[in-house]
Amino acid sequence: MEHWRAEAALGRRVLVVEDEPLIALALEEMLAEHGYRVVASAQTVAVALRHVAETQFDVALLDLRIGAESVEPVADRLDAMGAAFVFATGYGRSALPPAHSARPIVEKPFRTEALIAALAAAARRAAQKA
Repeated sequence: MEHWRAEAALGRRVLVVEDEPLIALALEEMLAEHGYRVVASAQTVAVALRHVAETQFDVALLDLRIGAESVEPVADRLDAMGAAFVFATGYGRSALPPAHSARPIVEKPFRTEALIAALAAAARRAAQKA
């Protein structure tokens, strides 16, 4: 348990793409408690794409479905940039877009340990590839 807390203490900047305001707020609080800072939050794919282009972040957390939209265009852009990201879903791995089926996921409802560990691991992998 201390390992994921140590990872979180790195102060990672997070982009959150989540269409439910209460979930986004809860995520922001949960992440802040563990040393992360939400630098941008998006409730639509269009806003998320704008944040991807304009905001500096270390890792993104993407809700798989944003309203009626798939978050796949955001994942595609992040992948092309070599950016770290994690999918959040209540639908399981089988719901991921085929091009991103190997990406890390955290299942809703969130377990804090799983969320922090997934974000830290994704950021670490991206940093190693850079």
